[in-house]
Amino acid sequence: MKPNRTLQVTALGVGFAFLYIPILSLVVYSFNESQLVTVWTHFSTRWYAALAQDDELITAFWLSLRIALLTAFASVFIGTWAGFVLARMGRFRGATLFSGMINAPLVIPEVIQGISLLLLFIEMGKWIGWPERRGFVTIWIGHVMLCMSYVAIIVQSRVRELNPSLEEAALDLGATPFKVFFAITLPLISQALMAGWLLSFTLSIDDLVLSAFLSGPGSTTLPLVVFSRVRLGLNPEMNALATLFIGVVTVGVIGINYFMLRAEKRRLAGLA
Repeated sequence: MKPNRTLQVTALGVGFAFLYIPILSLVVYSFNESQLVTVWTHFSTRWYAALAQDDELITAFWLSLRIALLTAFASVFIGTWAGFVLARMGRFRGATLFSGMINAPLVIPEVIQGISLLLLFIEMGKWIGWPERRGFVTIWIGHVMLCMSYVAIIVQSRVRELNPSLEEAALDLGATPFKVFFAITLPLISQALMAGWLLSFTLSIDDLVLSAFLSGPGSTTLPLVVFSRVRLGLNPEMNALATLFIGVVTVGVIGINYFMLRAEKRRLAGLA
């Protein structure tokens, strides 16, 4: 093996070890009988049973899941149109402002965004009576504001890579712009939409800062519950929860990659 090759393999191995050894240790200690997360006694699933009986965590999980699903769909819907406009509409009056507003959530710290939205909702409540209190809807709005920017950037990059001759041919044959978008453009950017959906879902279900500012009584998300408990000390129950998340995410990523590769193979076979 050449020296450069050896160095590359070593660096790659160290990087993977740095990333995955902590995750592996977390999974292993989730099956630990001891209440001390760093002291192994013997194998047990007691913390998974305790997790199933933890009403606070289960309630917070379902709330975070609902918010994340709605955020992902709304972000893809809004971000797709925004990205398409940025990629295809060229220069128009207000284009710089529009682009800046789309990109702003990517560079503004979440603390600033959370404070801004909190003040906005407070003033709206004074003037129009909505929202009456912070909760599910306010968290969802904040997450959509953040995630749609990521989707718009992903879609914009993918649309710019497309060959416009396909859409132009469809227009020449009499198809309307909307028909061209839904019949040709949308299938071609479907992988970008899937990537944007997954990224939005992950950012939403993992968000702590915005949720802390926009949540209210009875609307505590899972990251807020976990953070409040971890501050008081490590709990093996958190290891069990994290292991379940790792398992679900791993299965989901493998499944989505499998279907995306199959779709790409079918597309290439159709072009051959």
